[in-house]
Amino acid sequence: MNLRRRHLIAALAAGVAAAPTRGRLAAERVSLPSPPEGQSPSVLARNENYWREVASHYDRSDGIVNLEHGYWGKMARPVQEAYLDATRRVNAGNSVYGRRHYPSDVGRSVRHIAQALGAHDDEIVLTRNASEAIQNLIRQYRGLGAGDAVLYADVDYPQFKTTMHWLESSRGVRAVMLALPARATQQAILDRYRQAFDAHPDLRLMLLTHVSNQHGLVIPVAAIAAEARQRGIDVICDSAQSWGLLDYRISDLGVDWAGFNLHKWIGSPVGVGALYMRRGTLEKIAPFPGEADPDNTRAATRIHMGTANFAAMLSIPDALDFHTLIGGANKEARLRYLRGLWTDEAERMPHVEVLGGADEASWTGMGAFRLAGKSSAHDAQQLQQRLERDFGIFTVVRKGLASGHCVRITPQVFTSPREIMALTDAMQRIRA
Repeated sequence: MNLRRRHLIAALAAGVAAAPTRGRLAAERVSLPSPPEGQSPSVLARNENYWREVASHYDRSDGIVNLEHGYWGKMARPVQEAYLDATRRVNAGNSVYGRRHYPSDVGRSVRHIAQALGAHDDEIVLTRNASEAIQNLIRQYRGLGAGDAVLYADVDYPQFKTTMHWLESSRGVRAVMLALPARATQQAILDRYRQAFDAHPDLRLMLLTHVSNQHGLVIPVAAIAAEARQRGIDVICDSAQSWGLLDYRISDLGVDWAGFNLHKWIGSPVGVGALYMRRGTLEKIAPFPGEADPDNTRAATRIHMGTANFAAMLSIPDALDFHTLIGGANKEARLRYLRGLWTDEAERMPHVEVLGGADEASWTGMGAFRLAGKSSAHDAQQLQQRLERDFGIFTVVRKGLASGHCVRITPQVFTSPREIMALTDAMQRIRA
C-alpha cells in the first residue's frame, strides 16, 4: 500500500471516529415547552396548548384521520434528523466505521435502554423488534419435557400463539389457551389465570402479554408472575406494545425475560427492539444455534441478528431523549385521556360495544370497538372499510380474541381531540 492510500484510509477512519454521537436532543436539537409547574400528568393531559407544541415536532400527512398508530410509532422530527445523520455517517464510513467504531457507539444505545428500564447493561440485547426477542425466548426455552404444559391467552400476539403450539410437535408438550373476557378488570384477569394454574398443575412455561395488541387491555403482569413463580412456572413477557404506552420500569413487572419494541411508543426508527434477560436466568434459555455461552453469562448470545440497520440502532438515544422530554407519565396520561374522549361517548351508544379494560388500571390509550352483535371477520372488515370510505378515518381490524374480531383505535401524542370527535361522530352515524 502506498503512502497516499494509507493517508486516505487514516483520514477516513479519523473522520468517522470524530463524527458526533447523538442522544443530546434536550440540549442540542429541540426545545419543548416545559409543563406549567405543579401540573400533574392528568391535568397536563388536558392542556391543549402544550400538546399542540408537542405535535409541532411531528410531520403530518393530510387527507385522512389516522387512528392506527399501533403498527409503529412516528419519529419526531429531531429523531428523524438524527437518524438521517446517522445514515449518512454509516454510509460514508462503511466497513471502516462498522468494524472500528460501531460496536462502541451502539453500546451507548444499550446503556440508554438499560437506564430507561432500570436494568443492567448486560441484561439488554438489541433486536430488530419484539417478535425476534419473544420468538427466540419461546423456541430456545430449555425447561420443557414430555408431559409438560405451556399456557397462552387469546389476547396474545397471533404468531406467538402459533409458536406455543409449535412446542407441542417439537417438544411433546401440551399447549393450553386461556380465554379472557372482552371487558375485564385487573382482579378478573388475575382470577382467570389462577384458575388456569389450578386446572393445569403440569404448567411449566407461560406467555404473558403486558398490553394486548387487539384492544389495549392491561394484564396485571407482576401479580400473575409472582403467582406463577410460586408454582414453578416460568414467564415470558411480551411488552411489545406497552413500553411508552405505559410508564414503568422493568422491576415493576417482576419477570425474568421480556421483549420490547422501541419503534412503537418510544419513537425510534422502524426496526428497533430489545430483549431483557435478568441476571442469573440465562441457563434456562439456550443460546441461538451457532452461538456459544458455556457459562451462561452473555445474554447477547440468545440473539443472532446479523447485519441490521446501523443508523436505526444509533438513533435509540435520540428517541429515548425525546420520549423523556415529554415524560413517560405525561405521555401515558395524554393517551388515556384521548381514549376516554371516544370511549365515554361510545359507551352511551347502544349499538356499539367497547372492548378492553373495565377499570382504569386495565385500559390504556389503545382501545377497540365493534358494532353490537357483529364480531365476525367480515363484520369487522366492513366496519373498518366504512370508517375509511365514508368518514376518512383510518383504523385496523384485529383478530384473535375469543369474543371475536374488532376494530382497534390507537391515537398518538399528536392526535387532536377534534380528530377523536370525528370518530365519535362517525360511530354515532354508523348503525348495524
